[in-house]
Amino acid sequence: MPIAQTPADLLSQDDLLSMSGLAFMQGICDGTLPGPPIAHTMGFKLHAVEDGKVTFRGTPQFNVTNPMGTVHGGWYGTLLDSSMACAVMTKVPRGSIYTTLEYKINITRTIPLGVMIDCIGTVDHAGRSTGVATGEIRGVEDGKLYATGSTTCIIMKLK
Repeated sequence: MPIAQTPADLLSQDDLLSMSGLAFMQGICDGTLPGPPIAHTMGFKLHAVEDGKVTFRGTPQFNVTNPMGTVHGGWYGTLLDSSMACAVMTKVPRGSIYTTLEYKINITRTIPLGVMIDCIGTVDHAGRSTGVATGEIRGVEDGKLYATGSTTCIIMKLK
């Protein structure tokens, strides 16, 4: 998946508004559109996209640890925010955009460094102006639940 390296690598607003949120997310997943720079920085990638559901996959490394050497809570939060909000994006119609209004996470256990996880966001509601989604981080091999989250996003019609 090509990762945007500079602002010039990002899609223009007109290009973004010309497609549905689902088409946009599918383009990132199949590599025809640039991925978000934060994914490269944080060590995760878009793994799967469906209508109302998005999965990011990643493996925490030392660069995302806190001073105690465990995975920083911000890593959990970034992945959950990304998966839940991008799940809402799959429901956004052509001519509209979204942004996160608020999100909450609950870390249930620490992810050992080097363990591959999936972060799955699922839409519970997507209306004209708001989207609500939940998320979970699970180990790919062990299936353990590492964290859960919920979000509310605002959907804004621009065209």
